[in-house]
Amino acid sequence: MEKTISGEIEEELFRLQDLKYRELQMRTIPSVDAETLIGVRTPELRKYAKELIKREDISDFLNELPHRYFDMNQIHAFLLSEMKDYDRCMTEVKRFLPYVDNWATCDQMSPKIFRKHKTQLLQEIRKWIRSGETYTIRFGVGMLMEHFLGDDFDPEYPEWVAKIRSGEYYVNMMIAWYFATALAKQYETVLPFIEEKRLEQWTHNKTIQKAVESYRITPEQKEYLRTLKRKAGSE
Repeated sequence: MEKTISGEIEEELFRLQDLKYRELQMRTIPSVDAETLIGVRTPELRKYAKELIKREDISDFLNELPHRYFDMNQIHAFLLSEMKDYDRCMTEVKRFLPYVDNWATCDQMSPKIFRKHKTQLLQEIRKWIRSGETYTIRFGVGMLMEHFLGDDFDPEYPEWVAKIRSGEYYVNMMIAWYFATALAKQYETVLPFIEEKRLEQWTHNKTIQKAVESYRITPEQKEYLRTLKRKAGSE
């Protein structure tokens, strides 16, 4: 019986398996079922994905969802990151997002082609952050952080993120990451979100913690941010 491309990929991933790394992953990605972890290091996965993207039958793998292993989801994310056609890439990203169930796959999926289609991407980001789905929201905020905190920044964008309310740790951590990065890149515009307590208390304090740890924040800014920490029970 002829081996499918998914079968080939699975066989190669087990050949690349690193059991010590798998043990580390079991601790750092607790939301993933340990039985689905093969344990392939990220550089190996990226390298393999760059080889696979050239194959004519790669669509067979992309169409086969859900995948059996976490590492296959990682390969999927890295394949999407390598796609050069925006419309095809966006179609595949939207099809894959419902199957993303952990921070690693979410955060490591970053299509390069998105940089050339910012206007269209922004429309999708607005939908993602309103989706109510943990990792779809996280992905949307991540894309807003990656592509819209520089020359394409608009003060409206942090407003979108500040309005998100979630009981999910991985959503709130990304919001904190977004605002800490925004403070590093757009300090004067973003600071009022902290001063006016626009974020939930946990996210507010986590933002300050991450900002204070950043080398891109000046010592004077860090000193001031520390005075804005909120105590339990405070308004």
